Amino acid sequence: MKLLLISNSTNAGEGYLEYCKQNIVDFLKAGKVTKVLFVPFAAVTFSYDDYQKKVQDKLAPLGIEVDSVHRHADAKKAVAEAQAIVVGGGNTFHLLKNVQELGLIEAIRERVKAGAPYVGWSAGSNLTCPTICTTNDMPIVEPQSFAALQLIPFQINPHYLDAHPTGHAGETREQRIEEYLAANPGRYVAGLREACMFYVEGNSLRLQGERPLRVFKKGQEPKEYKAGEDISFLMK
Repeated sequence: MKLLLISNSTNAGEGYLEYCKQNIVDFLKAGKVTKVLFVPFAAVTFSYDDYQKKVQDKLAPLGIEVDSVHRHADAKKAVAEAQAIVVGGGNTFHLLKNVQELGLIEAIRERVKAGAPYVGWSAGSNLTCPTICTTNDMPIVEPQSFAALQLIPFQINPHYLDAHPTGHAGETREQRIEEYLAANPGRYVAGLREACMFYVEGNSLRLQGERPLRVFKKGQEPKEYKAGEDISFLMK
């Protein structure tokens, strides 16, 4: 099993996928992938065709063709035959609902566990967790359940922020994660800051990025980990 799980698609002041497109291409080409099956269902305010084109425009010049599952009459067959699966960001609830309704949870899980590389960013990273309960998104639609792909045993909070804006009286991101942990005491939550990503291979886990990872567990003080430090405990 090989996963590349990215916090965000776009850094402030940069173009779409600009900072991470080479990571994506290198990861895919290491597995001799030349064509990916894109899952565009996190898109809400723009079309799946437009989303496919947006990703294709970034990856095709670097040698990766982008097909999209929404163009296939038999979505399960498309997943089963895919060289690699790429899942884009957007609204995680909308993504999960559509994946569930097409019966693709088990299909994607089986294909990835059989060796097809998986790339996700934002909502696409959330989808690999046990559930989508640590997404930042509003539940604009209702999926069948919050259960996701369960490819990794811990939860990710993408776009993790420490900031508490002046004059804002609402909960911080850390407080919301603490609420999740109070209800789910057995889980770890990894606060993945922007411009950072996880590489997963089998049971090994590696952080890449200049910002540290913030790890939460009920009954423990949050702890920060820099790239290169051992975070393999998250995979147990």
